[in-house]
Amino acid sequence: MKLLSIRADGTHRAGVVIENEILDIRAALNLRGSKQGEFSALAESKLEDGLDLYLAGLESLSGFIDKLNSEGLFEECRKNRALIPINEVRPGPPVLSPGKILAVGLNYAAHAAEQNVPVPETPLIFTKNVTCLAGPDDAIRLPRISDQCDYEAELAFVIGKEATSVTKDDALGYVAGFTIMNDVTARDLQRKERQWARAKGLDTFGPCGPWLVTTDELSDPHSLNIALKLNGETRQNSNTNDLIFKIPEIIEFVSQDLTLKPGDIISTGTPSGVGVFMKPPVFLKSGDRIEINIEKIGTLQNYVE
Repeated sequence: MKLLSIRADGTHRAGVVIENEILDIRAALNLRGSKQGEFSALAESKLEDGLDLYLAGLESLSGFIDKLNSEGLFEECRKNRALIPINEVRPGPPVLSPGKILAVGLNYAAHAAEQNVPVPETPLIFTKNVTCLAGPDDAIRLPRISDQCDYEAELAFVIGKEATSVTKDDALGYVAGFTIMNDVTARDLQRKERQWARAKGLDTFGPCGPWLVTTDELSDPHSLNIALKLNGETRQNSNTNDLIFKIPEIIEFVSQDLTLKPGDIISTGTPSGVGVFMKPPVFLKSGDRIEINIEKIGTLQNYVE
């Protein structure tokens, strides 16, 4: 399934993609009168309270959609705006309030090569501030404190259940699904400061979306084409098979004596083609449009202001 947050009436509601439409889960539950019975827990859950109930209730959600279909309620959902054409929905970030956002640096072999540096022996982990999160079509705001902002197309995954000291053999069982992240980076701050918290964690420096593709729909994340276009020109074009540390290795490494919680986001690193290593370097400017596409996930688009 593809899960997303729907921006509506000043809030966010949970949705799921059904072909070319999006089902507003709460609206559909209310329409069907599911406050009681087998779907009552799903009806009472709120996306703002965290992703836990939705992640834990994926089987219930799938069953609810099957019920709507078997009972012939899709047309009624359309009439009541519980089933909406996909082009009429503006998604928010698929996870609204992650407990933490972790990321991996220097994790594509070609990205290491373009810097002329050796590949790391262990994953290089850093954090992004949770307040950096932005959604599809949101603006990336250029900060006053940097004039060298850069893009980084990345595959990200979301933790689905609590994980501590997980082995790589079991690691994928703790993943709820996959999404896209743009690890926007202020290169001048990155050079000046030993810690990357500001360089990679300023407001709007973490666009994420357009939805979360669950593992039942995407079982192998290590053979996906990943590309970034800046103003329609391809700048990054790679495949996740170039990842140095695969997702099971990342989870095993990160979870040693560090508890991962449902909704935590981990971004896996960017391929070659970033602006800072172009000759001459190219940095983001107001009016730029960035599109990141990852095979089997979709496209995340943002603009710069």
